[in-house]
Amino acid sequence: MNAGHVFHRFTSARPPIATRGEGIYLSDSEGRRFVDACGGAAVSCLGHGHAEIAAAVAEQAARLEFIHTGFFTTDAAEELATVMADMSPGSLDRVWFTGSGSEAVEAALKLSRQYHLERGDTARSRVIARRQSYHGNTLGALAAGGSVWRRAPYEPLLIDVSVVDPCFEYRFAEPGESAEDYGRRAARALEDEIIRLGPETIIAFLAETVVGATAGAVPPAGEYLRHVREICDLYGVLLILDEVMCGSGRTGTFLSCEQDGVVPDIVTLGKGLGAGYQPIGAVICTSEVYDAVARGSGALKHGQTYNAHPVGCAAGLAVQRVIQRDGLLDRVNEAGDYLSSLLRSRFGNHPNIGDIRGRGLLIALEIVADRQTKAPFDPELAMHQRAKADAFNRGLLIYPGGGTIDGRNGDHILLAPPYNVTDDELAMIVDLLAQTLDSILPS
Repeated sequence: MNAGHVFHRFTSARPPIATRGEGIYLSDSEGRRFVDACGGAAVSCLGHGHAEIAAAVAEQAARLEFIHTGFFTTDAAEELATVMADMSPGSLDRVWFTGSGSEAVEAALKLSRQYHLERGDTARSRVIARRQSYHGNTLGALAAGGSVWRRAPYEPLLIDVSVVDPCFEYRFAEPGESAEDYGRRAARALEDEIIRLGPETIIAFLAETVVGATAGAVPPAGEYLRHVREICDLYGVLLILDEVMCGSGRTGTFLSCEQDGVVPDIVTLGKGLGAGYQPIGAVICTSEVYDAVARGSGALKHGQTYNAHPVGCAAGLAVQRVIQRDGLLDRVNEAGDYLSSLLRSRFGNHPNIGDIRGRGLLIALEIVADRQTKAPFDPELAMHQRAKADAFNRGLLIYPGGGTIDGRNGDHILLAPPYNVTDDELAMIVDLLAQTLDSILPS
């Protein structure tokens, strides 16, 4: 095989060549088999090699592989948008398709700015986001993210986005403070920042419903999101929820915010929307946001070549139909409860596991040097990378994260198995993970 010209993520060595996927397993060219417990980055929500999804992709590619949305729409796009609108709460009923989650966040930011312009509110030009967040790697999405190490090399290129403290109960709640009181206090940081900057200057507040890779499956505490919704309404600020990782059923409902009783003005999706069978992302907005554009200029001043790609939409449609037909949202909740119980039984009192958290099948373990004080390991030890390497050698794929607390300190492991995972497979994941943690941790 001719090799050596791909610009890989890490230049020190070429990664193994993956050759086949089947269910929860991936195989490489050396004949090794891996249990995919993270779906890459919470992408492969139906596992690998799903014949029905592959057939839908092949059929659409054979019939119509591409159109430009300046000329045409397709049945695949129209049907998928209808399915998504029907599954979304409130008046979230208009869908803009993109090629990735990062692109979805870019489109959402532009749409939120244009919404205010269409209403004659031209002074609004600022976005507020949160520290320890991740919204993508394009420049706009990166600027709106609070991941310190990802931003650092590109700071001179990024627009000015204000960030407030995250809602991270395990790390930032005061001793004895209830989840409800902490959630209210965390939301108050948003209101304080809106007032400091001037409400008339703020376009939107952007936040992950359940924080994904940067802090490790951190759900909102108490009524945090309800308080945020009220604050945004009070000051005329749009609420954008990023559900690229936690949405599309990953946490047990199509949109994770359904579980918080909150309807955002705009929500972004990706990853599990197409289950990895094709690249696809999406922005869903409310009828109010859509109508502001429709009654104003009549066009979103944004677009990319692969918007609403027919094959991507066909894949997404097939994925959603399988999830609905097979009752997999219920399975996510059942499997999530079972996985959490297995993890808590095995690691609930482990001296180096500080927290086990998440929602549905998006679950993280935070690794600490001392469970009682919550002190992290020295970041130079890179415990999350040690865990990844050891697990890989055992045939287990996990998604590690470092800088969990503040961008430098803290380590966690993220698990995101497919929605159709079996109980036996979950037990196998926990057994292999236990071997890894026994190997790398001092206790």
